[in-house]
Amino acid sequence: MNWDNTNWLRVKNCEKVNLNDIQALDIDDLRCEIISMCNVKGLRPVGFFGKDWGMGQVKLFVILGDDNKNNSDGEFYVTSSLFKAGIKSYECITNEVPSFYNFEREFFEEFKIKPLNHPWLKPLRQNQKDYPFFKMEGEDIHEVAVGPIHAGIIEPGHFRFMCNGENVYHLEIALGYQHKGVEKLMVKAPSNQLIESVAGDSVIAYSLAYSNLMESMKGISVSNKAQLIRLLALEMERAAIHIGDLGAISGDIAYLMGASVFGATRTLVINTMLEFSGSRFGRGLITLGGVNFDIDEAKAQRALNTLDKVEIDVSRMVKTMLKNSTVMSRLEKTGTISKERAQESGLVGMAARASGVNLDTRFDYPNKWIKELGLKKCNFEGTGDVNSRFRLRYEEIIQSISTIRKIFEKLKSFKNEPVNSGYEVLNKENSKDAFIISATEGWRGEIIHIALSDNKGNLTRYKIKDPSFNNWYGLALAVRNNGVSDFPLCNKSFNLSYSGFDL
Repeated sequence: MNWDNTNWLRVKNCEKVNLNDIQALDIDDLRCEIISMCNVKGLRPVGFFGKDWGMGQVKLFVILGDDNKNNSDGEFYVTSSLFKAGIKSYECITNEVPSFYNFEREFFEEFKIKPLNHPWLKPLRQNQKDYPFFKMEGEDIHEVAVGPIHAGIIEPGHFRFMCNGENVYHLEIALGYQHKGVEKLMVKAPSNQLIESVAGDSVIAYSLAYSNLMESMKGISVSNKAQLIRLLALEMERAAIHIGDLGAISGDIAYLMGASVFGATRTLVINTMLEFSGSRFGRGLITLGGVNFDIDEAKAQRALNTLDKVEIDVSRMVKTMLKNSTVMSRLEKTGTISKERAQESGLVGMAARASGVNLDTRFDYPNKWIKELGLKKCNFEGTGDVNSRFRLRYEEIIQSISTIRKIFEKLKSFKNEPVNSGYEVLNKENSKDAFIISATEGWRGEIIHIALSDNKGNLTRYKIKDPSFNNWYGLALAVRNNGVSDFPLCNKSFNLSYSGFDL
């Protein structure tokens, strides 16, 4: 960065800072600075949430991401604004920076402080009564409503299509039916076991984001060996879910051979995780201070042999599919979201990268192992359609397997290290007045955990942002001008989380 602004605190990933060092700006001044920093300097919203500040006051915290630019590690910019009792509105930011649209809806829903002139100020999660769905008129216009109760085992979500014949003009997605209250539970009784249950297909990523945050807050050290096993598990999770999604996409285009091969191959990966931790999804592997299970040489060799087979089988099936004209007719130019629209709407993770927006927390806000292992960001040139999301998954699977091989080799240097630091409950002096941002690249994209503590070292706010918070609207944009029958395929190509959204 070649500029500085004393109104914003510059923070690294998992760096503990003093809550009292965060400036509090007038909301009008803050709004102007946000617009300038996003539209002129290229930053993007990462956090925008409130906290009850007592006596009827609400403090708004704003976090902007300055991603890896010019080969320097990314930083977060943090500031705040205090809404005194009786102040119930401000001029919205979304009209100038569209990627704030959901952030402002969430803030309004929780604290009833209204962003004036917001273009889409509808309930975000409290949507069960009299939800104001978008309406279109015309003799040829009809609505198709799906959910919130679905066949199978997926969680509740409502999809309302505005169609002309088979063509989708607009899709509106209403989520948030479960009201789980995860963030409040995390303040009362934070634990790896609880955080693993937020999004069951991202157990490792969530547990890692939480553990990194709490270890920073409490000053807990983690051995090199444990750090490497955590990174290995994260890439195992990425490979397993991506392979499963290749199978789901295959099934939606009735390519049953692909569905069968990818389904069986995914099982090989998650069964390897079962051997490591006793759970196919890695539950119980990560804990504060390290991991609960070591990986001996025999297990490592079996895993490497399995991954060799996985890579061969996935590569053969993907290459066969991409040569099939019928497959390509279903994948290409279906569910397209352009780079410009992806940036404007604030997409993150795999969905963003498939549209050419190259965000990846692993490399933009790296830990030491990303550099020491010589890992490089995958510069994927995609067009934002289902085909791009399919091919990107394949490239990330191969990248993850390569990373796992490097980690197993690196682990040999630390075979005598403990897997857990054996920490004891530390004095809360370490945790007083703390503010920490923890960012982890799950298989969907960036998972953001933020914690605040009081002057006694007790947690007072725990904020979670799943990549699905950013990306559900991207799915709605992608399905426009497609046939309504293309929606299942578009949906599978994003594979977003109901649970990660409904906190």
